[in-house]
Amino acid sequence: MGKTEEKGSREKCTLDGSIDRHGRPAVRANTGGWLSGALLLVNQGLATLAFFGVGVNLVLFLTRVMGQDNAEAANSVSKWTGTVYIFSLLGAFLSDSYWGRFKTCAVFQIIYVIGLVSLSVCTHVFLLQPEGCGDKGARCGPHSSLKLGMFYVSIYLVALGNGGYQPNVATFGADQFDEGHAEESHSKVSFFSYFYLALNLGSLFSNTVLVYFEDKGMWSLGFWASTVSAFLALVLFLVGTPRYRHVAPQGNPLSRFCQVVVAAARKWRVPLPSDVDELHEVDGENGTRKLLHTDGFRVLDKAAIVAPRNAAKGDTWQLCTVTQVEEVKCILRLLPIWLCTILYSVVFTQMASLFVEQGAAMKTEVLGFHIPAASMSSFDILSVAAFIFICRRLLDPLVAALRKKPAVRGLTELQRMGVGLIIAVAAMVAAGTVEHFRLEAAGEDSGSSLSIFWQVPQYTLIGASEVFMYVGQLEFFNRQAPDGLKSFGSALCMTSISLGNYVSSLLVSVVMRISTANRMPGWIPGNLNRGHLDRFYFLLAALTAADFVVYLLCAKWYKYVEFEERVVKSEGNQVPVDGLAV
Repeated sequence: MGKTEEKGSREKCTLDGSIDRHGRPAVRANTGGWLSGALLLVNQGLATLAFFGVGVNLVLFLTRVMGQDNAEAANSVSKWTGTVYIFSLLGAFLSDSYWGRFKTCAVFQIIYVIGLVSLSVCTHVFLLQPEGCGDKGARCGPHSSLKLGMFYVSIYLVALGNGGYQPNVATFGADQFDEGHAEESHSKVSFFSYFYLALNLGSLFSNTVLVYFEDKGMWSLGFWASTVSAFLALVLFLVGTPRYRHVAPQGNPLSRFCQVVVAAARKWRVPLPSDVDELHEVDGENGTRKLLHTDGFRVLDKAAIVAPRNAAKGDTWQLCTVTQVEEVKCILRLLPIWLCTILYSVVFTQMASLFVEQGAAMKTEVLGFHIPAASMSSFDILSVAAFIFICRRLLDPLVAALRKKPAVRGLTELQRMGVGLIIAVAAMVAAGTVEHFRLEAAGEDSGSSLSIFWQVPQYTLIGASEVFMYVGQLEFFNRQAPDGLKSFGSALCMTSISLGNYVSSLLVSVVMRISTANRMPGWIPGNLNRGHLDRFYFLLAALTAADFVVYLLCAKWYKYVEFEERVVKSEGNQVPVDGLAV
């Protein structure tokens, strides 16, 4: 093969080490790009429609069909939603270590469909008894342990399927764009915004049409619609199989992490060399890039010291590479940022629980038409769509122009996440203010005369905060996670939502225990007109404001990861593609 032919062959293949379904280097013209990305965006929209067809009205299903009170139902939804996202760690582990992202997405989507079929059958045949129950004001009869068991197995199969699939489809979509190609690398950054937009647009149908039918007691219809949507998403995902690009799994990340700790502990008495170039390093394998050495956590550098007593350089429990050490440092640096996002998720989860209960206690009749409380989250979706456009088309160019640095595309991910926390504080203040006026307009046992549309500001603010926080999180963790832990990076976003739901459940329980002392009804009783939900919202605002202060300190301390810079030719110019330090 001549030099010209060899060069042409290199230009046809991707530069980031991705492969096709046969394990060969991926050809750019035949794989990946926006065609594959668009398939995955539609897949995400349909899968999300199915998920929210269950999740957005689950709190009302638990109160009307399963007979739970408001606080118990809010806690049950928080625990279920938290479990959905905790399963993302399982999906990310299997993807990064053994199965790869395509197989992991396919397997968990099949589990997802099975769970939805089971839930639909269980609800239609067993739970909606007597006939006509489940509508507003018409509760269903008691359920046997067998029926309850079938219900919980079904919804937790849905949790397992959706949780294991979600972090991988986001990263799998990003894999369709070659980071070594100047044009595709920009598309890769944009993909996360469109991914979150698809997620929200997919829930729009659930939050309007399905919510309306479910609010009228047509639970079986809503759940079967979700099942059909999830099945179509699975079929569409499999249709794109010949077109997808893949990244080979890199092995068990837990063992790599432990190898660094063990190797460093074995050589804790060995002095560090004055020149970091003396530390052990090898060329990247399987398309992975080398991480540059950073200061901090210097004790871990001992794992990469080539000591005289090292039996062999192949013994990774005695000698690790600089890249392997930096992977551990990277995870340790990400953890404080991740912890600070958990309290934001406590705020976010109120939209699926207490916001719905608050709306159900307000005036829901407008011109003779009933507005389901859960459908108010449509304003959150519209806000997300609007603010994604505002950020990408207006705010980012404006910030870049003010900085006079064309290379810096708007606010950094950390800055956007901080803005998201500030907006979340405003959302809780708005929710508390609305609840204060709702209580003033309602008697203890009468309905409120305050229109449900007073909730629009709090939903809109939550939507705006999501764009800054969750889109920023997706981009941040995906860019900062090492090549062998990309799905883990996406899973971090979801596990922050998971723990946020668990913390919300714990917080509600603690507040109810304290506020019901001395035979008081508590802040969140069965009849909200006798409680003080506004105080709970203001408490969340104060906690989020304190979290923002801690976040500022963590963000200032954080050091962006730096990969070994590679230079590729793009239209005759040399373009660095891997310098990720900001």
